[in-house]
Amino acid sequence: MKRFLPDQFTIMLVCTVILATLLPVHGVAADYFGIATNAAIALLFFLHGARLSRGVVVAGILHWRLHLVILLTTFAIFPLLGLAIGFIPDSYLPQPLYLGILFLCVLPSTVQSSIAFTSMAGGNVPAAICSASASNIFGMFLTPLLVGLLLSVGGHGGFSWAALQQILLQLLAPFLLGQLLEPWIGNWIRAKKKLLSPVDRGSILMVVYLAFSEAVVEGIWQAFSATDIATVVVVDIALLVTVLLITFFGSRLLGFSKEDEIAIVFCGSKKSLASGVPMANAIFAGQSIGAIVLPLMLFHQIQLMACAVIAQKYAERRRQKEALSAAAATA
Repeated sequence: MKRFLPDQFTIMLVCTVILATLLPVHGVAADYFGIATNAAIALLFFLHGARLSRGVVVAGILHWRLHLVILLTTFAIFPLLGLAIGFIPDSYLPQPLYLGILFLCVLPSTVQSSIAFTSMAGGNVPAAICSASASNIFGMFLTPLLVGLLLSVGGHGGFSWAALQQILLQLLAPFLLGQLLEPWIGNWIRAKKKLLSPVDRGSILMVVYLAFSEAVVEGIWQAFSATDIATVVVVDIALLVTVLLITFFGSRLLGFSKEDEIAIVFCGSKKSLASGVPMANAIFAGQSIGAIVLPLMLFHQIQLMACAVIAQKYAERRRQKEALSAAAATA
């Protein structure tokens, strides 16, 4: 039963949205809070860069087929599914929420949960580490480009060089600085994971609070009904199930081992809240992003619950197989 309950961070996200609804920051205070939020995001990506071991990247490059499948799932199959969702009439899925789903579809994979679920299920952990990390690095370039491309295709505007510049300045520059300093500070930062984890969560919560404060001031809860939110949940579930099936059967058709299949399923089906919220803040700077990040926040909890169940099923089958092998060996 515990696996179906929301994790602590999801509860914190819900509380942050409630706080923004009851006590939204606005005016001059919102301007100063926005500056602090941008600084926290820069620190977050600096730490991401400093934590990522170059040895992990080099070791994983050799398994290029697996990484290519995961990257194609993340940045090609997901966006195509996002465009297909656009055929749902506005009366069922309002345009601002659809843009949030489209944005969700072009985000990179998660890092921590992809690795954790791959490990839990008995998959190829080194490959998962490399693929999830590479997904986030490529995402800094591909996400703003794909946002511009898909919005142009859908008639919602075109690509903005200003958005890409904002990504490069606010996210990529701190990340590269962290990578440059990794040989000197990487081990210390990896050893202080618990101490530095508040930066990860705190920066995301700050962006969510600022985003929903702006959205509340502009009347987000009056703009969308409970039916609209329920529609987003259904679409998120359908999207996740579709990608899980594609990665599951696709990895088998391509002849990957069970360990690689597990890595492909978990890395290919995830979308990163940790990268997505800061990216939304940069790409849609000057706009209200509450409706844009709402589908991502819902997808975050859905993917955690679904993948926890799947990882346990994989682990259970592995234990059964090992037990049968042990019994056969002693017979």
